[in-house]
Amino acid sequence: MVFGGTVGVGILRLPGTLAAALGDPTVIVLFWILGGAYALLGAVSVAELAAMLPQDGGFYVYARRAFGDGAGFAVGWADWINNVATLAYAPITAMTFLAGLWPSMAPYAKLGAVLIIVSFTALHWVGLSLGSSLTRIISCAIGLMMLIVVIGCFWAPPAAFASVPLPSSAASLPLLSMAMASVLVTAFRAVLLTYDGWYSPIYLAEENTDPARTLPRALIGGTLVVIILYVLINIGFLRVLPLPVLASSALPAADAARVVFPRGGALLVTVISLTTVLSLINAVLLMTPRVLFAIGRDGFFTAKAAAVSAGGTPRLALALSSAAAVALILTGTFEQIIALATVLFLLVYIATYVAVFVLRRREPDLPRPFRAFGFPFTTGIVCLGCVLVLLAALIEDPRSSAAAAALLVACAPVYAWIARRKRSELARAAAAAI
Repeated sequence: MVFGGTVGVGILRLPGTLAAALGDPTVIVLFWILGGAYALLGAVSVAELAAMLPQDGGFYVYARRAFGDGAGFAVGWADWINNVATLAYAPITAMTFLAGLWPSMAPYAKLGAVLIIVSFTALHWVGLSLGSSLTRIISCAIGLMMLIVVIGCFWAPPAAFASVPLPSSAASLPLLSMAMASVLVTAFRAVLLTYDGWYSPIYLAEENTDPARTLPRALIGGTLVVIILYVLINIGFLRVLPLPVLASSALPAADAARVVFPRGGALLVTVISLTTVLSLINAVLLMTPRVLFAIGRDGFFTAKAAAVSAGGTPRLALALSSAAAVALILTGTFEQIIALATVLFLLVYIATYVAVFVLRRREPDLPRPFRAFGFPFTTGIVCLGCVLVLLAALIEDPRSSAAAAALLVACAPVYAWIARRKRSELARAAAAAI
């Protein structure tokens, strides 16, 4: 789940963006290491919550325990919207890569995207075991194909190295200037986006065997594997592509593969790209229904969303999540949702890291099979980082930020209505018992 939810098209595309922004091979590799270290600190903090509260539902579970029903509902609302937006965007991207293999499919992008969602929904409808098997198979395939590219990059003769920094990059800007700070912040955000997804297993905590032990191992161990892979990939790209070529490349993986494998390199990267997107769809379809499942089980959505089939699938929650994604695809609104989902998810991150502090203070005696090492500094660092990135996002895109705020405010009357209905039901049940 960690590998399938994290490794995506970003690592195949964004190394070029980082190279153009930073302009120095050492700094580029350092940023990938720092971004990985930041993701690892986040995994360490969330591992404490996951082992302490091993329940399906992801970040909603931790926010509700720390801040109460209302804040928990808001976090679950934001998290579900973010996942649905990803679920709409990913199959459109998959169709782009399919069109690269079969150009005749290009005019049918939306229809193909809907069919991809329907196909994966049907597979998950059968049961959890099929979905988890798909996760293992696809993740192994991606890992093997990426290792082939990495080994090829280290096997091939190195490219010529130029010591002149790239123009307009951080390496050519005045030290400690606002221009350099802006470039560095943009680059770091791109790195963090590429590492996003390491938290995937927390949504299926109850499906884990011995979650108190396996979840911290999965989160931390899986994140370490991804860090090693990302750093090796970027060192490999820098080895076979001159820095100006890497910086100007929209798909560095394809350019590197053409150098390493003159015959079939571009095809290999297209297949890797398509497979990573399909892996993401599979992982998100495992995760997203569990948010509605948890909210429904706690009485803040229809109880039918918490009903699970014999195969372990919350079918109504799965159907609603897939239907929402299809609606976004058909209306073309997923791009707008993606823009504001970034802001929403930063708020979810911040709420989660603050929850570690709140629960440490309020419930110190709660059993913690795993404790975030370096607390409070490690959790404080990732929380502060999210706050700074959120501020940068607010300044850079105030329109999407305002839309995200409106979407959060919109959940307030929904929660108030649901909470009032729940209180009425409890009152009637109490009266009937008397």
